[in-house]
Parts: sequence; structure tokens; C-alpha cells
Amino acid sequence: MTTNPLIGNLLVANRGEIARRVFHTCRNLGIATTAVHSDPDADAAHVREADAAVRLPGAAPADTYLRGDLIVAAALAAGADAVHPGYGFLAENAEFAQAVLDAGLTWVGPPPAVIAAMGSKTAAKRLMAEAGVPVLTALTEPTEADLPLLVKAAAGGGGRGMRVVRRLSDLPEELEAARAEAASAFGDSEVFCERYLPAGRHVEVQLLADAHGTVWAVGDRDCSLQRRHQKVIEEAPAPGLPPAVRAALRQAAVDAAKAIGYRGAGTAEFLLGEDGRFWFLEMNTRLQVEHPVTEAVTGLDLVALQLAVAEGEPLSGPLPPTTGHAIEARLYAEDPAHGWRPATGTLHRLELPQLHDEFCGSGLRLDSGVRSGDEITVHYDPLLAKVIARAPTRARAARLLADALARARVHGPANNREMLVRALRHPAFLEGRLHTGFLAEHAEELTRPDTAGIERAALAAALADAASRRTPLPSGWRNLPSQSQVKRYRTADGRELEVRYRLTRDGLRSETHPGVELVRATPGFVVLEEGGLRRGHHLARYGDQVYVDTAAGPVALVALPRFPEPMVRTDPGALHAPMPGTVVRTAAAVGDTVTAGQPLLVLEAMKMEHRITAPADGVLVELRAEPGRQVELGALLAVVKTPAETEEGPA
Repeated sequence: MTTNPLIGNLLVANRGEIARRVFHTCRNLGIATTAVHSDPDADAAHVREADAAVRLPGAAPADTYLRGDLIVAAALAAGADAVHPGYGFLAENAEFAQAVLDAGLTWVGPPPAVIAAMGSKTAAKRLMAEAGVPVLTALTEPTEADLPLLVKAAAGGGGRGMRVVRRLSDLPEELEAARAEAASAFGDSEVFCERYLPAGRHVEVQLLADAHGTVWAVGDRDCSLQRRHQKVIEEAPAPGLPPAVRAALRQAAVDAAKAIGYRGAGTAEFLLGEDGRFWFLEMNTRLQVEHPVTEAVTGLDLVALQLAVAEGEPLSGPLPPTTGHAIEARLYAEDPAHGWRPATGTLHRLELPQLHDEFCGSGLRLDSGVRSGDEITVHYDPLLAKVIARAPTRARAARLLADALARARVHGPANNREMLVRALRHPAFLEGRLHTGFLAEHAEELTRPDTAGIERAALAAALADAASRRTPLPSGWRNLPSQSQVKRYRTADGRELEVRYRLTRDGLRSETHPGVELVRATPGFVVLEEGGLRRGHHLARYGDQVYVDTAAGPVALVALPRFPEPMVRTDPGALHAPMPGTVVRTAAAVGDTVTAGQPLLVLEAMKMEHRITAPADGVLVELRAEPGRQVELGALLAVVKTPAETEEGPA
């Protein structure tokens, strides 16, 4: 029986794909929707889809999505009667939850006291230990025997404030850096240390609890494939778990939820050792980013259940069984080959030709907060989309997801799509040999450029360009031998390629690609044949940016002028900003003697910190950075002079 009023208008205190995901369920239930948005998000997809939207003036999260007072005021102004926090931002902020309730609104989440109790990982560990749930002990005075260590922020999540320490001598510096990042990200500088298990698995249990004492362990997930302690590929159920371990994990999660009087959707996260032992990590008092894989294998709508629980409904009926297997891949605007550096710019195109559904379904599903033509800015997480595949078996789900990603059209900022495809097809992944260091262990083979494929793509780009300029005779076509046509391109890794070819009555003659024959060329599609094997190349051009999609993988190129302009000399010790961002702290001063690899300053962009390090041993002679300063891509940050350069003096 319903004990609370039915929700009529729901405000989502978030942005992007989670806001769109919640709106999708609201439309199915007949609930009106209200969005909030920062200035950069004024025309975002979640704003366009909501019934009403309220502006949060500003751009930075601290001025907009982290302003609980503005969001509560927005809900009241829009006539909303409930607030869903999504995930991230204020989703696990007990004060915000209480402010929503104090305003007379329905809070779609656990009670504020529960959020507060689980908000500190150290406090949560103590509570779980008292409840009999196994935990990794927080180490107050680590020794050599405890190495390697993991430094963690007590508040928040998403990998922020986490550091792996392999030498005790590095611990003070890493503790200081972790405290600074935790204070910046969560407003709480508390950190702690625990043992780091390099081969451990990250396994979690999806929980649902109502106000009537029922707690469901809906299913488990493996989230071991991570970069920078942030999840990249997740799946349900967790593969290869012995039945006894799976049952024990689910029971521990239920015990944890009952011990704190949990209500709503939440997740208990565990670290699983190679010997089958597991330890409680934390309780996420919200919906998880990876919740779609659980929905895919259970048929449940977790958002609908959240809303029902918030309205006072009991969880009734038998818990549906898990059937099949689902895998989710997070498509990020980032460069895996260069330290997972986030990327910005126009997302010209985002398409999955085989897509079955958005935000629902159990075949091939897309959850995304952006659409073709949107700008990817420095203000928010670089997540472009989550692609989810479900199939009867794990192997088939991996095959379906890898193929869908391989055939996707993702034109714009650098992204991790090719790395995801290779990971899903990697023998170790398919055999279930998962651990949190998987991506680092296989980094070279997952990010190695396909040189031959890139060079063929450059030839295809040149021929497509010629086709776009075609008059009655194809550009470059000559009845008699003549000079070759020349096109130049820059690859994603900075290499320059030169394509030389002639189109004669006998066909293609390429100096740079001997043995390659042209079958067909249009401005958008080129077929090349080599050694009896034909390959199709789909092409799209946006200004000087050229995107070539093939069955073997995507290639991004920049078309260069035929006659390059004179190069501008740059100081070899000059350090430029690799992306737009904000300087969060400096670690050296002008005049300091520094060593190669030593951190000089830290930039924050798109919810990630990036260290700028000394390129060589020398002296820091220039530092154009101070905490709080925003810098543009390519801005000069610092200059390091080597001993030899210092002795030579000014040029």
C-alpha cells in the first residue's frame, strides 16, 4: 500500500546520461520532468528532453551542480515534488538530502543518516566490521611488509584521491597529494592507507531495500577493468565465481544494508582476492553508473524501483533470476596511449548502426548524455556514452559489444573506442582472467597503433578528397605519365604521412603504397584491394579533420597543406598544457634543481588530475602557473634548463 504521495514532477539534480536515463523511466510512468543546467549545458540533450529546465548560473560544478541550495530552489520554482540525485555531484551528500526533505520534497534515495554513515570509508569500515562483514584494515603506520599500499580518500569516490605506493619513501608525498585532491574534490582531506592487491578483482552487489524491511541482493557485477582506479568495462554477473563465494558476497551485502537500515538502490563494493576471500570496500548510497548490466540480465528497471520505494511501495513478488550475460563499455573522450589524457572539442558524429534501444532493452543498448554536434568541454567528466550488450553467454556478449563498438562512428575528440574493442577481444579477457591491473598490464598491445591500417586510411582519404573535386575526369587522372598527386596528413600520434599517387588509364599507381589497387572511390567511401583482399573505407571530413572508419578500426587524420609553413622553434625544456584545465597545485619553485620525471605542477581537467613533470634533469627557470589559474591547450606552463643549457647562457 502506498504511504507517500505519488510523484508527479521529478527534478533530476544532475546532468548528462544519468539525467536522460531517469527521464526515460519518468516518461514510461507518466511523471513530469525538470532539468537543471549550467551555462555550458544550456542546449544539452538532458535539457532538451525535460518538460522544464532551470538555469544554474555559471560553468564550474562548484557554482552549479554542487549548489544544493540552488537546486532545491529550482525544484520549488518548477513545481517539482521530488528530487532524484543521479550519481556524482550531490548524490551522496547527506546535507543535500536533508535539505530536500526539509523543503517538503520527496528524496529518491536512502535516508540522510545512512548517507552520512556511509559517506566516510573509514567510518563505514568500522560499521561493517561490527556487523561481521570482512574488511581490509586501515593501516595507521604502514611498514615494508604492508607494501604495496593504496592511499584512499575517506570521502567521495570515482578514483579521486587514490594513489598506489610501492616504496615507503614515496608515502609522505603521495599522502600530501591525495589529501590535496580529496579536499579539492570532496571538501574533505581525510585519507587512509590499506593493502593494495594488484591482482584483486573489484566485485560489487546491487542492492534494493524498501521501508518495510525487505532487502534484495539483485545480482553481482565485476568492475575490475579500470584505469586510474575508475571503471571502464563492467559486466553482470561476475564471471567465474564459485557458487559459495557468490552466495557469501550477496549475503555480506544484505547484512551490510540491514546493519545500517538501508533504503532505496545502492551498491556494496568488495575486493576479491585470488584465493576467493573478499573484503568490503565501500557502500555507494546511490544508483551506479554500471547499473544497466544488472537491468539487462534481470529485466528490472532500477530507476522505476527507486521511485516506487521513494513513494513507500514495498518490494513484492519473487526476485527475478539472472539470465544471460551483459557487458558495459564506457566510451570516453580521452587518449589511452597518452596517460588517458581527456580530450575536448566538437563531437561531430556519434552513431551505432546496430543500436537496438536507448536506456532500455536487453540486446544492444546505448546510454549517452551527448549527441552528434555537441561540444565536449573541460567542465565535466569525459564520458561520451555507455554501450551495453546482452547475450545468452559471456563470450557472445563480448563479441556483440566489440563488434558494435568497432562499427560505431565516433568523430570528434580522441577517444578510447579502439582500446575497448581490443580489450573485449583480448584472450585474457575472454578467458575471464580479470583484475584491477588488467589495462595497465596489457597497455602496449591495447594501444599500439596499426601502422599499416593508418597508411591505407591516408591513401583512402587522399582518393576520397580527389573524388570530391572530380570534374568530368577524376582529379589526378592523366592519359600520359605526369607528376604524382601529393597529399599530407598528420596522425593521432603526431606522425606526418605523405601520400603520392597517380590515377592512370591502367589504374592507381601509388609510390607510397605499391601493390594497392583502387576498386572504387567516392567522397564518402573508398574500396582498396591489396593481395586479393578488398577493404572498404568510410570517410567523413569536418574542415581539416578526416575520419576513416574500417572493419579493422578507426583512423583520425588531419589534412595538412601541401607546402608546410616554416616551423617555429620551441625550447626543448618548455612544458605546455596538454589540455585546457585548472592548475590545482605546484610542486616546485623557480630556481629549484629538478630531476627527470619530478612533478612540477598538477592540472585538473574533466574530473581528473594530470601531473606535469620535468622532461630532464635541470633547473626550473620559469613557472607560469599558480593554483586556481585556468590555462588553455598549449599554454606555456614551465621551462626547465639542463645543466648544459644553463652553462651556455641565453642564446
